[in-house]
Amino acid sequence: MSLPIPDGYRPLTEDTVSDYLADLDCARDVLGGTPQAWNVREVGDGNLNLVFIAEGPTGGTIVKQALPYVRLVGESWPLPLSRAHFEHLALAEHNRLAPGLVPAIKHYDERMALIVMEYLTPHIIMRQGMIKAVEYPHFADHISTFMAQTLFFTSDLALTAADKKERIAAFCGNHALCKITEDLIFTDPYRIAELNNWTSPQLDDMAEAFRQDGDLKVAVSRLKLKFLTETQALLHGDLHTGSLMVTPQETKVIDPEFAFYGPMGFDIGAVLANLLINYFSQDGHATADDPRDTYHDWVLTSMEAVWRQFSNKFLDLWRQNGTGDAYPADLFSGAEGARQLEAERHAYMDRLLQDSIGFCAAKMIRRVLGLAHNIDLEWIEDADTRAACERRVLTLARSLMVDTQNYASIEAVSAMAWKIRDQ
Repeated sequence: MSLPIPDGYRPLTEDTVSDYLADLDCARDVLGGTPQAWNVREVGDGNLNLVFIAEGPTGGTIVKQALPYVRLVGESWPLPLSRAHFEHLALAEHNRLAPGLVPAIKHYDERMALIVMEYLTPHIIMRQGMIKAVEYPHFADHISTFMAQTLFFTSDLALTAADKKERIAAFCGNHALCKITEDLIFTDPYRIAELNNWTSPQLDDMAEAFRQDGDLKVAVSRLKLKFLTETQALLHGDLHTGSLMVTPQETKVIDPEFAFYGPMGFDIGAVLANLLINYFSQDGHATADDPRDTYHDWVLTSMEAVWRQFSNKFLDLWRQNGTGDAYPADLFSGAEGARQLEAERHAYMDRLLQDSIGFCAAKMIRRVLGLAHNIDLEWIEDADTRAACERRVLTLARSLMVDTQNYASIEAVSAMAWKIRDQ
């Protein structure tokens, strides 16, 4: 069943983007010259949208337009165009809270479900660089800053209850994107579902075992309940290495169309999961001349650094900007009160790490057994080799989800990843 489409909406093509941009001062100023001199190409490799790069004599810009369906599947899966509205809201908020870590917005057209934004060059998708074993020395600092700033300042630790509730309401309409997450991450990999796929027949036994695993299904259902009910902060909602544009010096977070108010650990866990998936995938890309042992170490070290730096930055923000209605300062006056509040801050971070580890596991499982896999694994040509890497991903993920309490530190996660790979 198709969804209503606003009057005047039309999907752009490579042939019509220039005509659209010619009416925008912001585009003409960047591109330079005349529309006849502009080059447009469609580059969208994601699951949902059209993405165009327009280049002219003096520069380039990005045009991102929502389609009224899931691009990966087709018109049989309708999807509201309103997701562009929520992506624009999130981009604006992220630009405010984490300036320099997201692309600048140049123009938003609600009728066309379209955003014109900064063209990032020579940036590439981080996932593609990691497949080639490229190290990004500033990544952990940048992504931890982005998460600390965006999560803390949209939480009850920084906001009044009234302000927080108004912000939650502004994103409540993004339920169609949330429903995708609820099904594809927390439900479908654990049941027979039409859209599931995996490396078969190599992983048939594990897929079946996961569908029969009661402990695993209870654990993922608890995580789904958190996703459904907890509104801790504004989430990016799809924060992985495919949503990061990078150079060795810069990191830019893109594509927040899944944004909504939910549990912080979901964003953090998504970052950790994609690093772990890449860690296991490296054995499928390594060669005799390039065994990638050093890169394995870099990936795990980076994962640990992401959590440690995020935790330290988040705690510092709380100490300096704890103005929200949660943990009111006058309840913790004096030296003893300050000590108790600091102890509670650390206990809060311990709980957040546990949440993040659980959500990390859910993200790992869906990328092997569900819809929309990672190219880290998919680009391993030999099916047996790919399946061996994926089996390690699933083995770690089950442990992280079912036995989360055994992982009291991020180093414990790294240690288990190393152990599973070494077996």
